[in-house]
Amino acid sequence: MLKETEIKRKTRETEVFVWLAAPAEQKLPKKTDIDKDLQINTGIGFLDHMLHTLAVHSGFALRVVCRGDLNVDCHHTVEDVGIALGQAFAALLEDKSGLARYGSQLLPMDEALAHCALDLSGRPVLVFRADLGTGKVGELELETVREFFYAFAMNAGITLHLELLYGENRHHMTEALFKAFAHALRKAAA
Repeated sequence: MLKETEIKRKTRETEVFVWLAAPAEQKLPKKTDIDKDLQINTGIGFLDHMLHTLAVHSGFALRVVCRGDLNVDCHHTVEDVGIALGQAFAALLEDKSGLARYGSQLLPMDEALAHCALDLSGRPVLVFRADLGTGKVGELELETVREFFYAFAMNAGITLHLELLYGENRHHMTEALFKAFAHALRKAAA
């Protein structure tokens, strides 16, 4: 596994920079240990919160900066961040020898419960069974959550199954999906 990688992606709608570094140890870092390595700014506060959560719970150090056409909506930004982050993980985990390869996590977030199972197979698939409803959490349009995970899975080359078993609060439901994904990813990359 590489120690770090960076991806730059520029389209008519967005400009994305992602820097990703592997955990120094295969244990969950203290929040203060990883916070010094975080710099996340997509212009969408709740997406920044989810990416921060992904970094903290996966153990990967992460920097993401995106300038997108948020005056239109958040779709291009969310999708292109997912593409660039997926490409960064693919580059970082290109040599899969010695990795656990599979990861699974059932994760509660208050009243919400999510499950993630993934395989660092090189065969991109997304099965997304999570009804988050419509509308927004902060400025994040809930329809784009699936788009983020689809873009990530296709560009990372992973088989990704995400399921929201139940929940009431859409913030908690979305965060449960990201945290379950992060913990499954940490296990698979161990």
